[in-house]
Amino acid sequence: MAAYLIVDVDDLLRFTTQKGIDLHELAVALRGSAGFVAGLYDTTSLKSVAIADWRAQLRDESMASEPQAIFRSAGYQVIDVRDRSCLPDCLLQEVFQLDPNPIDELILATTGTDLLPLIDQVRVTDNARIRVWGDDEAAARAAGASRDIIFQPLVGLHGIKGKNVWVYIDFENISISLNEQGFVVNLDHLIERLVSQAQAHGKLVKMSAYAPWGQRGALPPLVDSSGREVADDAPARLMMANIDPVFHLPGKQSADIRIARDVLTDAGHPEAGDVIILATGDRDFNDVINPMLQRNKTVVVWGVRGSTGRLLQSHPSLQLEYIDDFTDLQTHQSLSTVETEADTESFIPSQWSSVIIQFFRLNAANPGNSITINNLIDQLIEVGDVISAERGNDLVSQAISLGILKPQSALGVIDLSPQHPVVDKTLLIVNRMVRRVANTLLSRSWEYVNYGFLLKGLAMERDLDRPGMNDSDQWRSHWIDCLVRERVLQRDLVPHRHNPDDLVPVIRLPEAGENALAPGVEEPPVADDFTSKDWQGVPPHTLYETDVEVARMVTRIVVSVQQFTSFRNFAWCPLGSLHRRLREFDSGVVFQLAVEYLLVNSMVTVNEYPNPRSDYNTKGIELDEACPFVAVILAERDEFIRVLLEMYRANVTISQPNLEQRLKGQWDVPLWISIMKIENVLNALPGRADQFSLFRTHHTVKLVANDDVDEVATARS
Repeated sequence: MAAYLIVDVDDLLRFTTQKGIDLHELAVALRGSAGFVAGLYDTTSLKSVAIADWRAQLRDESMASEPQAIFRSAGYQVIDVRDRSCLPDCLLQEVFQLDPNPIDELILATTGTDLLPLIDQVRVTDNARIRVWGDDEAAARAAGASRDIIFQPLVGLHGIKGKNVWVYIDFENISISLNEQGFVVNLDHLIERLVSQAQAHGKLVKMSAYAPWGQRGALPPLVDSSGREVADDAPARLMMANIDPVFHLPGKQSADIRIARDVLTDAGHPEAGDVIILATGDRDFNDVINPMLQRNKTVVVWGVRGSTGRLLQSHPSLQLEYIDDFTDLQTHQSLSTVETEADTESFIPSQWSSVIIQFFRLNAANPGNSITINNLIDQLIEVGDVISAERGNDLVSQAISLGILKPQSALGVIDLSPQHPVVDKTLLIVNRMVRRVANTLLSRSWEYVNYGFLLKGLAMERDLDRPGMNDSDQWRSHWIDCLVRERVLQRDLVPHRHNPDDLVPVIRLPEAGENALAPGVEEPPVADDFTSKDWQGVPPHTLYETDVEVARMVTRIVVSVQQFTSFRNFAWCPLGSLHRRLREFDSGVVFQLAVEYLLVNSMVTVNEYPNPRSDYNTKGIELDEACPFVAVILAERDEFIRVLLEMYRANVTISQPNLEQRLKGQWDVPLWISIMKIENVLNALPGRADQFSLFRTHHTVKLVANDDVDEVATARS
C-alpha cells in the first residue's frame, strides 16, 4: 500500500506561531495521525515528506531550534525548495516519479493552496483517498480541482492541541476610544473583526464584552453598515456571535473591577485560557496582566491608537495589537455619504430620534433664539438621553456627520435638516401620534387614552403608511415608548374599569408646563376642535364646501348605522364595529370628526349600551332618523337605490357613466357607488371594469322598493 504524507513546513511554521503549537509535537502528531487514518500497523511504511526553503529558516534568528533537524528526527524525508510556485513539480520529480506504484493514500498538511495542484498530477488508484489537513475547507476544496478530498482541521488532530483563547472586552472603553479617534462604531463589523482576530491566536473558547448595556446614553452611538442606530440590539447581536454581554454600571472604575475579578477567577479554572486577550486601553489592568504572565499565560492587549496607556505600550512582555489596524471602520466624515435609512428596513426609534425631538423642544421653548451644540447637549442630559456631556457630544457630533443637524456658525449654532429622511419621518411620526392622542382626549372628554385603543387608532393613520412604518403593533409600541421616554407623552397605570384590582396602561399628555406636546408639532386640539369649525346647524351638503372628507364620512356613517339597526332590529350600532367597517376611508381622524359633527347636530347619540352578548356595556351609536339632516341623507340614499332599481328593471348596465346620466342635480356618484358596495347593495361584475350587479333582495333595497320579496332574485347587470 502506497501512503504519502506531504507537509508544507514553510506554511505550517506560520500556523504554529499563531496557534502556539510546538513544532516537534506537530511533526510527530502529523505522522502518527497519518499512519492511523491510512490503516497502517506502524508508521515505518508511511512515506513522510517535509518540504520547505530550509536555508531561509536557518537565517531566521527567531527560530528557537532548527526545523529541518526536527523533521529529520521525526522520520521525514526533507526536500529543499526556494520557489514556492514549484512545490508540486519538485515533489513529482524527487518523490513520486521514483515510485512506480499508484498512490492509495495521499495526505497534504498545509493551510495554504500552493501545494494543492499536486492532487491532480499524481497517479492514484481507483479507490484512493486524498486528505487535506488545514484550516480553510472552502479554499482547500476550491483548489483541489477535479478530485474529491477529505478535509480535516489541523487543530483537533490527535496529538495537536492549540492554545485556548479567552477574550475580555472593555466595550465601554473601546467604543468610546474609537469614537474619540474619529471612527464610527459599526457594531456588526467590529464584532466580526474581533472574533476573527481572536481566532488567529488559537481556539476561541470564551469571549465577554463588558458595558452598561441597556443604560441609555452610556455608550456612543452604535450603528450598522447603513448608519442605522442599533444600540438597543447590541446585546442580542453579541450573543449571536457567541460573545457574552456582561452588564456593569456606567463608569470606568466599575468596568475595571468587574473585568479584573473575572480574569483572576477564570485563571484558576483547570481549562483556563493559554492566551488572555484584554481589549482595553486602561493602564489599570497592569495588576491583572502581571499575575497572568507569572502563570506563563500569553497576554495580548487590544487598544486604540491614541487612547492606549503608555504603560501598556511599553510593557515588554505584552503583545499589543491596535483595533483600528485590524478593522476597517469608517470615519465620522465618511459616514455622511452613507444612506442612513433604507426604505425596506423598519424605521424604529433610535438615538437620532432623541436628538431631533429634543432639538424641537428647545426650539419651542426659545422661539427666535439660536440653539447651540451645548444647549442641545444639556437638554439631552436633562431628559436622560445621555449620561454625560462627553456622550452627548458624541451623539451630536455623529448627528452632524449624518446630516441630521447642520452647523450654522463657528460659535456652535446648529439647526435641523428638514429634508433629511430621518428628520422628515421622525417629525411626521411624532406629529401624527401626538395629534391622535390630543384629539381623542378633547373630543371624548377623556383624561387618558387606553394603550390598546391608541394602537388601533394609530393603525388607521394613513399618513404613516410609508415603507418600514406603521406595519405592526410592535412598531407602534416602539414609537409610543420612545415618546414617553422623551417626555412628549406620559404613560400611567390605572385600575381597569371592570376590575379595579387589575391595572392597565394608559397614555395621556403631560401637564401644561411639562412639554405636553412635542415641540414643532402644531397644536392639534385647536386645529381640529370641532367647535372651532362652528359645525352646529351646518347642513350635510354645506359641509362639503369646507370639509369634504368629513362630509363623505358623515354620509357613510348615517347609511351604515341605519342599515344595521333596521336589519337587526336594534336601536344602536356598536361604535367599534362601525369604525372597523369604515376604516379604509378614515385618513387620520376623519371618522372621529364625522362623529363629532353628528353629535353637535343631534343626528346621533353615543352612549354605553347593554350588550346581550357580553356582561359589560358596549359603546354604541344611535341614529335619530327624525332629525332633518339625517332625513336628507337617507332620502338621498333612497333616491339612489330607486335609480338602481329602474336600471335593473330596464336591464340597463349599472355603471358610473349610466348613473350620472340618470341622476338629476349634483350627485357624488363615486361616493354613493362606494357606499353601496360596502353595504353589499352593489357587487362588482367579474372581469368588467366599473360595472355592477344589484342585490335585488337586499334588506335596504326591499325597504326602498316597498315590497316583501323573500326569494333571492337573480342579480342582473
